[in-house]
Amino acid sequence: MTEHPIQFIGMISHRPSSEIHPPSGPNFQPDYIARFAQAHEEGGFDRVLVAWHSSSPDALLVASHAAANTKRLGFMVAHRPGFIAPTLAARQFATFDQLSGGRAGIHIITGGNDAEQRQDGDFLDHAERYARTDEYVGLLRRVWTETAPFDHAGPYYRYERAFSDIRPVQSPYPPIFFGGSSEAAVAFAGKHADVYAFWGETLEQARESIRRVRRAAAEAGRDPASIRFSLSVRPVLGDTEEGAWARARGILERIRELRGERFGQGTPKPQSEGSRRLLEAAKGGAVRDRRLWTEVAAAVGAGANTTALVGTPEQVAEALLEYRALGVDTFLIRGFDPLEDAIDYGRRLLPATRALESARLRQGPPRAAA
Repeated sequence: MTEHPIQFIGMISHRPSSEIHPPSGPNFQPDYIARFAQAHEEGGFDRVLVAWHSSSPDALLVASHAAANTKRLGFMVAHRPGFIAPTLAARQFATFDQLSGGRAGIHIITGGNDAEQRQDGDFLDHAERYARTDEYVGLLRRVWTETAPFDHAGPYYRYERAFSDIRPVQSPYPPIFFGGSSEAAVAFAGKHADVYAFWGETLEQARESIRRVRRAAAEAGRDPASIRFSLSVRPVLGDTEEGAWARARGILERIRELRGERFGQGTPKPQSEGSRRLLEAAKGGAVRDRRLWTEVAAAVGAGANTTALVGTPEQVAEALLEYRALGVDTFLIRGFDPLEDAIDYGRRLLPATRALESARLRQGPPRAAA
């Protein structure tokens, strides 16, 4: 199986905020977006995620602003099918790929929360959302690659002589990222995903996730080796291991302070299967696989990627390469102090991981953990 180079993805947002930092300042801060993106580029990240929420600024426009203020950094722009026509979305992403010089990537979010979907007028159930997404992504690919107008009649979309005059720089099209752990999500990933993204699970859970997606790819008639895997985790670094754990305890105390009496109780049952898997990992203990820290995920209901790897940069790099040995080649990392941590990762964690990876490659191909 061909091994892809290790890659790092960060995450930018439109204003400072995290689980330990309530949003501050104006709701939309263009200067902060530019500075945040530049910090990732200067730190050696390969691309950044621009997330989607039903009340947030438009992700593609945020990415366009960040791209205009960087030169090399790639983008992973979250996009939810169903709110605009796939023909229009294809042209928008092709335009962004042209403007950015081939730095676009699309992260398909089918939607794991009914209430949030309804904020944008989407009342389809889980199964129908995946059926719509399947048709939607198939149409994106056709618009990006068809050399002549085409007709289409499906359950959710109908077109006559659909066509786009603008094409992506990347051939045949920008990479398609996708995440989701339900059976429907895994089947979709096997059929469509170039990169399957999942949250910071235990090594055993990650092994299972990779196996499921590769099996789905084979069932869809694809080469299982054609799908790449991205793991999302929150590194908590310290100059010493003791210092890193002290910082982790401080993060948990700050979350307790902000949540008050709601801390650790009354968190809504997650609809997302990915969230359920993180909570399942947390039930096995506060620390799994030596340094996968689960307490924040348990405290906040695992509504996002909230498990962490805690230790020195070298220790966290070793933990990342344990996932690397399972088949993960991309790591989406973001901190609880978002901008400051991005700078620190670029200075210490990325170089430590790449140095360890280079040493490992000199010793021979990786072997999956037993």
